Amino acid sequence: MTEPEFDLIEHRQANLRYLLNEWDPIGVADLVSDEYDCLLPPLWVRLSRGASRAEVSEFLWHELEDHFGLDPVGCQVDELANRLVAWAAGWAGGD
Repeated sequence: MTEPEFDLIEHRQANLRYLLNEWDPIGVADLVSDEYDCLLPPLWVRLSRGASRAEVSEFLWHELEDHFGLDPVGCQVDELANRLVAWAAGWAGGD
């Protein structure tokens, strides 16, 4: 992997962290910037291989319930999934 490719991946991962912190279903992103880092690798894999909105939404729903112990209803899971999938679709164009 070349340095520009590595830099692009780092930039995209930082953007993914930003989007998760902006979503912030727990309400702690202002205090703890890495609260959702456990979601980064599995989301990255899904988005990199072109996962659908439904697949991303299902993953997020499951994580909110099983990992974070939250009720996903009202957490705007589908909206975030739409945003992530649309954002990742732009990767073919360089970001």
